[in-house]
Amino acid sequence: MRFLTIFSAIAVLAGSVQAATKVMPLGDSITGSPGCWRATLYNRLWNNGYTNIDMVGTLPAQGCGVTYDGDNEGHGGYLATNIASQSLLPGWLSATNPNIVIMHLGTNDVWNNIAPATILSAFSTLVDQMRANNPSMKILVAKILPMNPSGCSECAQRVINFNAAIPAWATGKTTSQSPITVVDQWTGFSTATDTTDGVHPIDSGNQKISDKWYPALVAAL
Repeated sequence: MRFLTIFSAIAVLAGSVQAATKVMPLGDSITGSPGCWRATLYNRLWNNGYTNIDMVGTLPAQGCGVTYDGDNEGHGGYLATNIASQSLLPGWLSATNPNIVIMHLGTNDVWNNIAPATILSAFSTLVDQMRANNPSMKILVAKILPMNPSGCSECAQRVINFNAAIPAWATGKTTSQSPITVVDQWTGFSTATDTTDGVHPIDSGNQKISDKWYPALVAAL
């Protein structure tokens, strides 16, 4: 009887230990090459007591000079429209089974002058695939960073036009079981002082990106 009681107590204790919340950073080179805002974000979470998290993805960390959980789905050069049309996301999801996705996608689509409605249709496909993997998926979607690359004088306005369409799309696509939160990564970010080339962030930009993700991700945890 005593051994049964001890076993029961161990079982109850084991049941009370929650599995880590899996967070998938999904995007292009801004997220993954090397995407050092993820290191800043992860370590801020850890230092503030959010230690029961697991950053997931089929891609490993790419340095950044600090220790952090760097798994991600930041695929350099990828377009949201191609990820959707080629059905790449379901395989990434089944390999990692995230609870939360933080998505900064659309930069390469905008660069290629793809219409906002077309990009957002791809976003809808991706959200449907996330929910097929996990009906309770929490999804954080960025208004993407401003762009001012050489050779694309129209990119800055294209980003503004795309970002302006995101909130209404998110409102129409969100559900109580699988909410979509829009995170404004555009406001306060400078292509002149926060990037190397008008697109990819340097340390100051990475800090700003992390600071924008942090409260939204904490709310989702």
